[in-house]
Order: sequence, then C-alpha cells, then structure tokens
Amino acid sequence: MKLNELPEDCVSTILSLSSPLDVCRAAAASSELRLSAQSDCVWESFLPVDYHEIVSRADNESLLKFCTKKELLFLLCNSLLIDGGNKVVKLNKISGLKSYILSARNLSMHGLMTQFIGPGKTSLIQENVKFIESVELRTTSWLEIHGYIKMKMLSPNTTYGAYLIFKVSERAYGLDIMPMEVSVQVGNDLVCHNTVYLRRDGEKNHQIQWLLYYNRTETLTTLVNQGIEGSILTFPGARDDGWMEIELGQFFHGELYSDDDHKVVKMSLMEIKGHHLKGGLVVEGIEIRPLH
Repeated sequence: MKLNELPEDCVSTILSLSSPLDVCRAAAASSELRLSAQSDCVWESFLPVDYHEIVSRADNESLLKFCTKKELLFLLCNSLLIDGGNKVVKLNKISGLKSYILSARNLSMHGLMTQFIGPGKTSLIQENVKFIESVELRTTSWLEIHGYIKMKMLSPNTTYGAYLIFKVSERAYGLDIMPMEVSVQVGNDLVCHNTVYLRRDGEKNHQIQWLLYYNRTETLTTLVNQGIEGSILTFPGARDDGWMEIELGQFFHGELYSDDDHKVVKMSLMEIKGHHLKGGLVVEGIEIRPLH
C-alpha cells in the first residue's frame, strides 16, 4: 500500500512514534505527510503528560498565546518561567525530556549578609528568559545551600544531574581555601556524595590565601575526603550563558507513577568542617537536567 493510501489517523499514529525533528523533516519532504504532520494528536504525543499543569503555572500568560500543540511544544523548548518566576522549565527538542532551573529565591541558603541583585544583572540561557534576581553572599563563616524538587515533575526513566549555577565576584575571598561537600538525596536515601572546590585557578589572591592557610587547609581537606568514601574532588566548569557550574550529583527517576514520584529530591552544597570568613559568591540557581 502506498503512503497516500493510508488513512490519515494511521499516518498520524506513525508520526507520533517518531520525534519532532522527524515530523518536521517528513512534512518538508512529502506533501502527503504535510497535513498529518500538523495534527494536534501528533504533537501532543511529544508533550510531557503533565503539560496542562506546567501551563497553569506559567508566570506570564501573554507568552502562552498558542493555537496548536506544535506551538506549545516549541514554546516549552525555548524555556518557560513558572511558579511566580522562581523556576524555569525547558523541553529538549530531540528527546522531549524536561529540565528545570530553580532560582536563587527558590533555594534554601544559610549564611550571613546575603544580598539579592535586582533586574538586568542576570541572564539565563535564552535572552527572553530571565530570573528577576540572583543572590550574592557578602560575608559568612558558614555556607550551606539546598534546593528541592518533586520527583514527579521530572521525566521518567531518566538519569538527571544537578548543578549549582554561580559566579565569583571580583571582591570574592575565602572561597578557594576549603573544599565543599555536595550531595543528592532522594527521599531518605543519600544517592550521591562528593567534594568540590569553588575556586579560581591561577589567581594571585588564591595563592596568597593558600600560603596563609596551608597547614589548616591540608588537615581539614584530608578530614573531609576521608569522610566521603570514593570521593573525587571536582572543579567548576564554564557554561554557554556566561555563568559557572559545579555538579552536585546525579540520580535516576524510574517509572512514571511509581513510588519514586512521591519523593522529593534534595540537592545540597555544604561546608562541613572548618569555619572561616568568605564572600563574593553570586548564585543564580540550581539546574536539574537529563544526562544523555
């Protein structure tokens, strides 16, 4: 049977089992497929099962002027602010998997003298998607950051990584003396535990602070690492949006509607041992994205 002899609903079903990219290619290559490729039932198959809830939580209703499910899909692929502008949700254009970014306002941070930085000073991936504020840690002797997300918000059968998005200001100090502990906890289970450095390699003030605190740092670093079996010390990496990121850990979300859906994922960066003054850490948020 030729393709143009198949019923339209049959063609739509076939297309819905492919990917958004495949559907666009098919529509461009075949006039017989073009009509079916515009069908809402095709594009709805690429949307997450909870897309109605996501849309209801959108921060700006004017952004949700879509007439078809195809338009909604591409809207979500370009990032969408939700929950009062405190979260960003984004779909991967190829896999359809969800990722989230929790803003600084959405995190639990313990430290003295934190200052929120206002509009125009943050930029997040897409030029039209910005958090209203980031937060700068001015002065503290104790640093602790936690982020939380419900497992049911994430795509099933997917391994995720959690990343702290941050910058280090020009007047920063004390951030490169001691490693920090990072962890990911799913429900009551600790699934990832590691050590990281929030330092700027090769800078003069880092070398000076290292000399001043050398003996104390070496001792405390050994204690931290001894307390984390299999720990691998990691360092920040640069992002395409101009910020830095450090991995907090990885975790797996299993089947949809399983017991995992009722759990909360807790992502943390904490200073456990040793207290010294530090400041100049600018936090944008925590990103939770699929690992491919």
